[in-house]
Amino acid sequence: MIHGAGAVRGNSQADFDRVNVAGTAAVLEAIRAQPRPLRLLLLSSMVAREPHLSWYSHSKWEGEQLLEQFTDIDRTVLRPPAVYGPGDKEMLPIFELMQRGIAVVPGSPEVRMSLIHVSDLVEAIIACLRSEAASGQTLTLSDGRENGYNWHEMTAIAEEHWSRRIRLFQVPRWLLNTVAAVNSKIANITGAAPMLTPPKLRELRHDDWVADNSAITAATGWTPKIGLREGLQQLKLPAL
Repeated sequence: MIHGAGAVRGNSQADFDRVNVAGTAAVLEAIRAQPRPLRLLLLSSMVAREPHLSWYSHSKWEGEQLLEQFTDIDRTVLRPPAVYGPGDKEMLPIFELMQRGIAVVPGSPEVRMSLIHVSDLVEAIIACLRSEAASGQTLTLSDGRENGYNWHEMTAIAEEHWSRRIRLFQVPRWLLNTVAAVNSKIANITGAAPMLTPPKLRELRHDDWVADNSAITAATGWTPKIGLREGLQQLKLPAL
């Protein structure tokens, strides 16, 4: 069984805990109630390794901690980095802006991050469910680029793909801080679920979101097939 609790927008810890923690608890209780408990793959997030950064990262970490209490359930925890590809709505705007010639950077352009194409993520999930060696492990994964990407490197690959110059625009810190604070205050009034809030900014500005494939490859034999160059080729963006 795959459980991928997926609240990514919210304006309080409770907004994220409602799905990522309480939702996980409900799934665990349902599994335990089965005559023959199912094997569980918990689709978490790389940000769970830094639970202090944001409401989202803390909720993902707490969901993992909750799972540790259910020692009778056979499980694997998978922590993907930023996912892109068909159906993605979070990374897509970044690539759409790059296609237009600008890369909007929320923090330092030197921060390093791993990426994973959704097709590779699906294959990794299947590999984990089929592998007994993955049982009981918390595994990270990426598209295989050692030490991930910084914004300069991502932009260089995108420039080559779209055959155009892409300008890095590092958004002034004060401006993003202001937008995030205003978003949060408006959400308090309207009940909306904003993406950009002060805790989310701390997460976006973190300098190391690099994942390693050694453990998942050793446990399952899975290796990624789609790097960023190939992934951009598969993106179906409107022609300019």
